[in-house]
Amino acid sequence: ISGPPSTLIENYFRETSFWHVANIDRWCKLDPKLISTFIERWRPETHTFHLPCGECTITLEDVQLQLRLPVDGSVLTKSVQSADWRAICYDILGTILDNIYGGWIEMGWLRDTFLEPRNDSTEVERIQYVRAYILEIIGGYLMPDLSRNLVHMRWLLKLVDFRAVGELSWGSTVLETFGKLCWNTYRF
Repeated sequence: ISGPPSTLIENYFRETSFWHVANIDRWCKLDPKLISTFIERWRPETHTFHLPCGECTITLEDVQLQLRLPVDGSVLTKSVQSADWRAICYDILGTILDNIYGGWIEMGWLRDTFLEPRNDSTEVERIQYVRAYILEIIGGYLMPDLSRNLVHMRWLLKLVDFRAVGELSWGSTVLETFGKLCWNTYRF
């Protein structure tokens, strides 16, 4: 993701409830020293930070307040029956990727294939770009795999109807994903 999305596609992002997340680099500056301090105080066995003032954990409310993703609505499930991912890719993104690894695609392909829409771009091109952008947000920040290079196309199936996207409980899925990532890191 090269930066915040263009105003040409702002309405699409707002409809999906991903506008704030797409602009988080603009509004949130990371403090490496603060992050290091939190990492040192993280206890994966209890999913809490041990601070001088007491213990604290990350809650669903924190996810909603920080990312402004919906936490009410239908729950997202990660299970998908086997699918013809090439056909799905073409139907939803308008192009076919040569390398699909069991439903996983490389995020570099999304960056290289879907360029920022221009003023003369069609509505279909803008919608396809927004879908690719959100897919990259999901794979890069919200629900990354351990490599942070791949994203599963099952999420693309959730991005067909933008109105419905904004009614899904993305926040609860993000919180659950980070719990699993923490557990996987702790086990190794």
